[in-house]
Order: sequence, then C-alpha cells, then structure tokens
Amino acid sequence: MNILSFIKQTTLLQDNQIKATLGLLEEGATIPFIARYRKERTNGLDEVEIAKIRDEAKSWNDIQARKEFILKSMTEQNVLTSELKQKIETCFVIQTLEDIYLPYKPKRKTKGEVAKQLGLEPLARMIMAQKGGFPELMAEKFINQNLSTHRREVTELEVALQGAKDIIAEWINENAFVRARLRELFEKNAILTSTLVKGKDEEAKVYKDYFNYEEKLSKSPSHRFLAIHRASKEGFLRMKAQPDKDMALNLINRLVVKGNGLDSDFVSEAGQESYTRLLLPSLENEAIAQAKEVADLEAISVFSKNLKQLLLAPPAGGLRTLALDPGFRTGCKVVCLDEYGDLKHNETIYPHPPQNETAKAASKIAQLVEIHKIEAIAIGDGTAGRETEAFIKKIRFNHDLKVFIVREDGASIYSASPIARKEFPDYDITVRGAVSIGRRLMDPLSELVKIEPKSLGVGQYQHDVDQKKLKESLDDVVVSAVNSVGVDLNTASPYLLAYVSGLGPNVAENIVAYRSENGKFSSRAELKKIPRLGDKAFEQCAGFLRIKDAKNILDNTAVHPESYPLVKELAKKVNSTVDDLIGNTVLLEQLEKQVQLNFTEKDIVKELKKPGRDNRRTAKVMEFDKNIRTIADLILGMKLPGIVTNVTNFGAFVNIGIKENGLIHKSQLADAYVEIPSDFINLHEHVVVEVINIDMDNKRIGLKRIS
Repeated sequence: MNILSFIKQTTLLQDNQIKATLGLLEEGATIPFIARYRKERTNGLDEVEIAKIRDEAKSWNDIQARKEFILKSMTEQNVLTSELKQKIETCFVIQTLEDIYLPYKPKRKTKGEVAKQLGLEPLARMIMAQKGGFPELMAEKFINQNLSTHRREVTELEVALQGAKDIIAEWINENAFVRARLRELFEKNAILTSTLVKGKDEEAKVYKDYFNYEEKLSKSPSHRFLAIHRASKEGFLRMKAQPDKDMALNLINRLVVKGNGLDSDFVSEAGQESYTRLLLPSLENEAIAQAKEVADLEAISVFSKNLKQLLLAPPAGGLRTLALDPGFRTGCKVVCLDEYGDLKHNETIYPHPPQNETAKAASKIAQLVEIHKIEAIAIGDGTAGRETEAFIKKIRFNHDLKVFIVREDGASIYSASPIARKEFPDYDITVRGAVSIGRRLMDPLSELVKIEPKSLGVGQYQHDVDQKKLKESLDDVVVSAVNSVGVDLNTASPYLLAYVSGLGPNVAENIVAYRSENGKFSSRAELKKIPRLGDKAFEQCAGFLRIKDAKNILDNTAVHPESYPLVKELAKKVNSTVDDLIGNTVLLEQLEKQVQLNFTEKDIVKELKKPGRDNRRTAKVMEFDKNIRTIADLILGMKLPGIVTNVTNFGAFVNIGIKENGLIHKSQLADAYVEIPSDFINLHEHVVVEVINIDMDNKRIGLKRIS
C-alpha cells in the first residue's frame, strides 16, 4: 500500500485528486487557496475534502515513523525475523502495529520476567504445549535446581507453578491474535458503567444522572460519555467499560486451550489471570481512550460548526456605534465608535440601582448620540443587559436608532489580553470590553479573531477534549471563515490579516506598518513591496484581499490577479470590456450560455454578478418579550421569541432575554426524529419557543421550538 491508496480507502476520492492536493500542499498552498483557485487541478475538491487528505497524509506519516522506530528497536534487540519484518511493513493499523511490537517492547520488571530469570521458561513451554502431562510432575524437575543465570533457586513447587503461570499469562497477553479478538469483543459488547464515589454525594450532584448508570459503550453519545469521563477525572464517579467477564474468558479459552488435560486446565487458569491482571486493564483503557477519541471528534465537530456560524454572524456594517457594557453597582461603561470602529469617547453612567441616576444617564446618552452622530446602539447581554435595553428604549432620540443586544462571551478575556493592551494602552479593561461589544456588532469576524475560540461559549466540553486536535480544527475554521468573507486591505487589523491565506502575524504587522507610513493601498500589486511578502505569499493571499476604490476594479473582487487576463478574454467573447462586464447580469448570463466554462471561469462569472459581495447576512434586531426579565416571570406554556446561543449534540440553548438560557432538547426541535441538532437549527437563528419545563431549584428551563 502507498500513501495514495491509504488516503483513498478513507476519503473515497480519486487518485489524481489526492495526488494533486498532496502536491499543492507540499508546495505550500493553503486549504482556502486550493479550494478557491486550484479547482482545475483537484477537480473541484472543497475545503473539507482537502483537509481530510491533509489529515490522512499526516496519519500515514505517523504510521511510517512508528514503523521505522519499531524496526530499529527490534533490530537492535536482535529479534527481527524476516517474518516479523514483513508483518510490520505490511501493517497500516496503529493498534495492530503496537500488538506486534508488544512482546519486544522494553518493559519494567514483570512477574513473568522474574520467573524467566529463575529459569522457569522451559517449564512454561512444556505446559503450554498441552500434550496431556501433569503440571506438578513437570514442575518437580525445576525444584532445587540452579537453572537460571542468577544464583537464586526455586525451592517450592508452588513457586515453580506460579512462575510458569505468570510467564504463560504474559504470553497470552502479548498474543496479537488474542488481543485483536478481545478488542473486537470490547468494541461490540463493552458496557459503560458509572457509580458514585462514596462521600461525594453533594460535590457530585451536578452529575446525579450518572450516579448509577450503565449503557453500551458503543451506543453512548459523545456528550454523555464526556460528562461521565469528566466526573471520573474529578474523582466523583467510578467509570468502567467492560464486556461480560465469562464471555471474555470463554473467548480466551477457545483461542489458547487445546485439550482437556490438567495442563490445559492450567493454561485456562493462566488465561483467566492474564485477562484479570493484564488484558482487562489494558483493553479497558484502550476502549475508553478510543471512545474518548470518537467523542472528542464529535464535540470538536460541533464546536467547529458553531464557531464558523459565530464568526460569520451578520455584521451591522460601518455604523457609528454607541456601545454599553452594562452593570448595576459599577455602572454602565459607555463608548462611542466611529464607522471604522475607532474609539472617540468613553465614560460611565449609573442608570440602575443603587445609584439610580436614570435622568442624568438618559440625558448623557441622548447628548452623545447627537454629538457623535450615532446610528446604532450595542448593549452587552450580560448582567443588567435587559434592564439597560429597557432604559435605552425609553429615551427619545431625534432620529431612528436600532438597538442591538450583543453576545459578550469572551469580551472580558479580550479586554485583559495583550492584544487589547496593545490596541488601547491608555484605557482600562472596562473601556476595552465595551469597545469589543461595539465592534462585535459592526463586524463580528474582525473582532472575534482576537479572542481564543474556547472562550466564546459555543463549545461542548471544550476543556475536556484533546486540546491539540481542538486547536487545529478551530484554527482551520477561523482561516476558512476569514478567507471566505475576504478582508479589506486598507482597514483590517493585523490580527485579522494574520489569518489570510499565505500571510501570518509577522507579514500582517508589516502590511499595517506599510499602510501607516504610505497611506492606503491602491492596488493588490502594491503588496509586493511589503517586506517578507514574496511571490508565493502574494499568490496565496491576493485573491482574498479587497481594495475599495482600487485603480483596477477587479482588486475589489474575489477574482485572483492571475486570472485578470482571463476576465478580459471572457469579456471579449460577449463583445464587452471588463468594466462593462462587472455587475452586468445580462451579459454574464449570455456568457454562461455561449461558452463552456471550466471551474475557474464559473467562479469568475459568479463573482462578477455581485462583485465584492459580503456573503454574510445583515444583522437583525432581536426583540425579547418585554414582560420577561427573570426566570420567576416564566409560566408553562408561554410562547417567547429567542435567539440560539449554542448548538450541541443533545439540543440547542436559546437566549429568551433572561440570565438563564433555555434548552430545546433535540426531541423538541422538530416533529421529525432529530439525530443531529445542527441539521435543524443554527447559531444566531431567531426562533419562537414554548416553555415546557421550569426547574427553579437548578435554574433550568426546558423549551420546545414553535417556529
């Protein structure tokens, strides 16, 4: 098997697609660039398929590296036979590879090793042959004889027999075929159980559903498994994952017991000891680790999907914005931002208890709205958010203003971060937090890339999953989101530019420095003047950067500079110029009918129909029920508007305008059966829900989706 066939067996893609993608990745091309501008070479692969090829190639390389290590180790031990070498070289499953290596893997001093040093390996071989002999008689030959390389002697029959049993138990444990069959048993029949650790009743009450719980491990949903796994790690629950013991022992007997004599009984006993002491702990850990890996991937997938929807949330655009970070005792921090998101003014008002300076605060807000020509108001959705919204809506302004409630998860993380300190060195964290709320309304993507994704509140057990895999997946999502939208070269922050294909933090900083020194870019070609931005980086980044009012109108589109001559050729085919072709739906549709277009040409025509279009929707105001302020105001059967704040494998959380989010369990999402909630509902979606359960003690709200 070669790398192409290895990748093909999991992706089901064609050899030429895999080969082309691997070649492009090797050349340094990014996934967004390949998916957008190299469709001819990959035959139209999308980002998901390209990422899968990349990941499978990494798995291949990891397996090859492990093989090399094992072959080297066994060669140095002088145990590598031609048969073993062939087995290793033709193995492409990491678990099977480890099973082959297990008998030769350097290990600490085991019971079997001690017995071998006493010279009992020949006895173990005699019994293991199962030719109908009596183990006790065989063992007598090894009493009081110095057969080992050490001076110790075996002086008791029981010691000799136990030593032989220890050796046989380890042989059974190290038998690759036995392990493979038992692994299948664990995969199909292991039962996941969890029980409360004595004395942890009160501390573990959040896990009360799992105090005495069991289900098939293979059927356990990721969120349930991760909850039990976390509780086990915290010391609240005991977690096991085991098949029926008799089933496992019967399987071992079928595989290693060859007869009906006393020696076969002895081997059966050794098999039982091998299972209890060696195989069960090893395979149980392996089964739990495998289930954890599957659960991690599902949780990461949910997180990634939510993150992409969050990053691509509808922007309000370049509106002059007044943003408030609400609070009671400490007041509401107010900032005024211009259409570029630059801070123009900040102060604190106290419209709520205990100060109750409502009139003074209202007068100040009205004044600021007039002075700074405010077009939109953004209010953080945290503590005092609804009260602040009600206060703002009572103020009479001289012109219409849209008032938005803005999700503020992670704003406090940003405000204390090095990025925030660098952006606003002369302001404290309260000002920075309010600015972040305002900028999130104007352009969520530009602001959220500054915050670690794990802090954005859209994950499921994100702190429990494999952190390396989580980071890799979320980084892919951020890169995909940024490049799918495109970046304004003349206004983007270095933190946003850093995610553009082919760039990075250093080159992004160089772009901003050049812009500060030389003014706005007038063409994409000017990028070639940036230090450390060479031809390869230009190729990767140029199509994803936009320049409004550029000399060349195509510089404000997703058309790559390498395709500018092609656009001219396409224009000629319909007797037009490039300038006349752009935005001319009639001519472009004529072109589609007249010419057999390839992938690149189809993308160009699609882009020219709506050049430079932002593929995100426009932000909508969320109007919560004015009569609902706390959970105490809820009544069963109420129908309320809400906005989806998180989607998990078990349902969706909805903000209905109070501190606590309600949960639409997946069974309440639709009339049809719902397996994957994200197929039925999206982050930021505006919904109407019915209150079907209120748990005042635990502050839990059950909802049903109405529309």
